[in-house]
Amino acid sequence: MSKTILIVEDQQVLREIMKEYLADEGYRVLEAGDGKQALALFQEQEIDLVILDIMLPEVDGWSVCRRIRKTSSVPVLMLTSRSDEDDTLLGFELGADDYVVKPCSPPILLARVKRLLSGQPRHQSRETLSGGAITLNLPSRSVTLNGLPCSLTHTEFEILACLMGSKGVIFTREQLITKIWGYDFAGDDRTLSSHIRNLRAKLGEHADHIVTVIRTGYKFEDSP
Repeated sequence: MSKTILIVEDQQVLREIMKEYLADEGYRVLEAGDGKQALALFQEQEIDLVILDIMLPEVDGWSVCRRIRKTSSVPVLMLTSRSDEDDTLLGFELGADDYVVKPCSPPILLARVKRLLSGQPRHQSRETLSGGAITLNLPSRSVTLNGLPCSLTHTEFEILACLMGSKGVIFTREQLITKIWGYDFAGDDRTLSSHIRNLRAKLGEHADHIVTVIRTGYKFEDSP
């Protein structure tokens, strides 16, 4: 069954361009021209990924992302035409997984969509990873803390799986950015910092397993 993508964009021409391109790639595409309509569709339909503009009528993109994250870990790809990077960082803090700056080329958009819809981290072959009280099931993309479920976004899961898959190995910030977002990532390391901060917040008392190596990067330790 083809994946369903919800495009939330108030510019009809841009929305139709994205829809046509993604439909040609075999995706089922739904459209919303404002945030209120987007939230209604998200409740009514089984959505696999949301492409979400920030500046929307009725309900803005940040509010839509926040409300989606209350009930779902579905991947969210934010669209922004703003040059203010703080807007993008706010999106990450609210749970967005990635972003592209408008106008974006269709191939770049497609690459981002395929990454977010990938079923299993590219760097892992094992089905389960564990460290301390944290357990990751890779096929189901689920995480438990002391046996209790922990909801992570797509990107938070990818970061944790990467670190846990090579315990004790220090990943530089550049290496993590390349592994998670790819060589063509247009952001900076503040993007990674936002996701690490969100991930640690969700891990709570187990966050110390993710160790910051000053002026270098991060690693995962079973006994921090």
